Amino acid sequence: MPIYRLMVADVDSPSYFVATAAVKLGFFKQQGVNVEFVPEYGAKHGPEQLRDGVIHFFGGPAFAATRAFPAWNGAKLLCALSQNSYWFMGVRKDLDIPRGDIKALKGLRISSSFAFPRTALRHMLVEAGLDMDHEDVRIVESLPTASEWHSRDGVSAIQQNHADGFWGNGMRLALAEKAGVAKLHLDLRRGDGPPDAHRYNFAALTVTDALIEKEPEVAAAAVRAIVATQKALQVDPSLAKKVCDELFPGEEEAEVMPILISRDAPFYDATISPDVVDGLNKFAMANGLIDKPVAFEDIIAERFSHLWKS
Repeated sequence: MPIYRLMVADVDSPSYFVATAAVKLGFFKQQGVNVEFVPEYGAKHGPEQLRDGVIHFFGGPAFAATRAFPAWNGAKLLCALSQNSYWFMGVRKDLDIPRGDIKALKGLRISSSFAFPRTALRHMLVEAGLDMDHEDVRIVESLPTASEWHSRDGVSAIQQNHADGFWGNGMRLALAEKAGVAKLHLDLRRGDGPPDAHRYNFAALTVTDALIEKEPEVAAAAVRAIVATQKALQVDPSLAKKVCDELFPGEEEAEVMPILISRDAPFYDATISPDVVDGLNKFAMANGLIDKPVAFEDIIAERFSHLWKS
């Protein structure tokens, strides 16, 4: 049986975790597909490795493929891993600013990975009316941490006075809240930020057109595996602990992830609607990732859409 390889943009992201769990909990295997999980920081080179055939599935931002497949030419989104933009902002716990008040960030330093997240952060700040050309808010690169993952760089940014806040996935915020150094300022998924900020992006499983054309049964099996994983995690979020004990042995992430999965479970839906793609197109155009809207059928592997609700 051939072995396929799957990578996610960030192993500690609750939104991409669905793809990781689909491998680790055996849902791909139940569909007759042998998939190996690649435990690397996929935001660094995932789309390029997908293009070069090193991996076969990439779980990450819906817009990520444009880095290696201009205008998604040569790649498709098979299904959503989770719905809505999934970025959070945490700020120093002692900052006296109202949650959701983006203008109140003026003059502050916000730490962010300079990979995928920075694109959305800058876009959101501009849409909120801040003058980023004159650094109304300074975006500073996340500090390296002792962990091979990136979930603790929010804590480090605050503790080392590198920044006044940070931008990233839910795990970064949860660990910083747990450490008592930060509080929630923005949660795009649940409506914070400028209008339609929840439509900037979503977590998706991306594959190449070549795999779809040559092995459509493998692509279909992947969608079924993701849907089954989403349903299983909704019923029993504690399944995440089994996966995280292997990924993060003895670390806080293993304890926190099931809590985040339980919170995010309502957003675990494989559906990709035209409205969602419209938001993705607008975001990608505004950030120079594409120069004109790309048709739904040129981004989405629509032939498998009947499996999204299977």
